[in-house]
Amino acid sequence: MTQADRRPLLQIIVASTRPGRVGEPIARWFAEYAREHGAFDVEIVDLAEVDLPMFAEPHHPRLATYTLDSTKAFSATIARADAFAIVHPEYNHSYNAALKNALDHLNQEWADKPVALIGYGGVAAGARAAEALLPVLVALGMSPVRATVPIPFAMKNISGEGEDRTFSPAAETEAGGKAALDGIGAWLDVLGLNGARAT
Repeated sequence: MTQADRRPLLQIIVASTRPGRVGEPIARWFAEYAREHGAFDVEIVDLAEVDLPMFAEPHHPRLATYTLDSTKAFSATIARADAFAIVHPEYNHSYNAALKNALDHLNQEWADKPVALIGYGGVAAGARAAEALLPVLVALGMSPVRATVPIPFAMKNISGEGEDRTFSPAAETEAGGKAALDGIGAWLDVLGLNGARAT
């Protein structure tokens, strides 16, 4: 299979790492929704499982001269992707530290790839976190899509317990999800596939 005839790889990043996080069932829903959309191969990257230490590389990430095995593994994971959807919470009017740490670990692996934001929280639905996050994504050379997927009072749409929790989206959330996926596709038409998957 060549770059020309493979489907783009969309990585859905679960930003929250705390126990009981709402982002996990939301990410599972969006992964399935993206698969049904039909334009992408999809995988979930859970920052709780990645478990990066606080950034401690001696060289700037743009040099890609990583010394830590954890960074090398994370670099290889993110480099595979052609596009991202970040499922993020809102903490104190901004996004969470684990996400910033993950973004700061790398540089070129993020660049020239579209990204959509799926925010959740209370009444603000992660909007203030998204506002804080956007300039960071742009600084890393990513291309944020115009459509976002804000999910207010997300807990109301979660059912079940533990690993069996499921997220049932409202109609407007599904519509936002479709717009975000279409936006990613439109950016990919412009940028091409920049993931490092083997062909």
